[in-house]
Amino acid sequence: MKRYFLEIAYNGSNFHGWQVQKGDIRTVQGELDKALFLFLRQKITTLGCGRTDTGVHAKQFFLHFDIEELPTNFLYSLNGALPKDIVAYNVVEVDKHAHARFDATARTYEYYVHQRKNPFHRGLSYFVPKSLDIDLMNEASSVLLNTDDFTSFSKLHSDAFTNLCDVSKAKWTLIEQDKLIFEIRANRFLRNMVRAVVGTTLEVGMGKITVNDFKDIIEKKDRGEAGKSVDGGALFLSKVDYPYL
Repeated sequence: MKRYFLEIAYNGSNFHGWQVQKGDIRTVQGELDKALFLFLRQKITTLGCGRTDTGVHAKQFFLHFDIEELPTNFLYSLNGALPKDIVAYNVVEVDKHAHARFDATARTYEYYVHQRKNPFHRGLSYFVPKSLDIDLMNEASSVLLNTDDFTSFSKLHSDAFTNLCDVSKAKWTLIEQDKLIFEIRANRFLRNMVRAVVGTTLEVGMGKITVNDFKDIIEKKDRGEAGKSVDGGALFLSKVDYPYL
């Protein structure tokens, strides 16, 4: 039996996240498993590098699976069986002990914000029709680089074994007129963490709270103190790092 890593990307707009769930719920993993069975004619167990929530997209996502032998034209056949909102980019054989989730050393997320109404951003960017102070937002974001405990930005009653994360990048950038991107990279993320961080730094940018307030929110370790979780449709998993890829 050989183990393979499969690199995919997907538009999450019409999915209830990555992971298969009970009931007739459309998920990325569910569609992928269905496509694999369709042309391989055998049940393949897939395991992803993480779990994206409902509506969240992935520019890069890895999963692993085991099979005796990979058929010829695997990617071509798989893409033919996959729905239009999922694409398979690459497949590579890895060590039989390699693990798509546990071996990932870092993940990077991107969050898009636009400030001028634009129908072409709908569903892929978050509309904030207010003035934003990007310098203050970056001052607040830089605090995350020296933060260990992200309880204030974690979904309540999650099953995480710890709320400790190591953030190595957190930055807002104006990429074009009235359009911003927030990039955050860490060794691990908590449920709803990025969306809560974005919502809270936006409050700093709008002048609703100060950078010192932002620091106090982190220190209180209370999700109720932080800003709202912004819409998931503007969130993209953009990169997953492994020591051997």
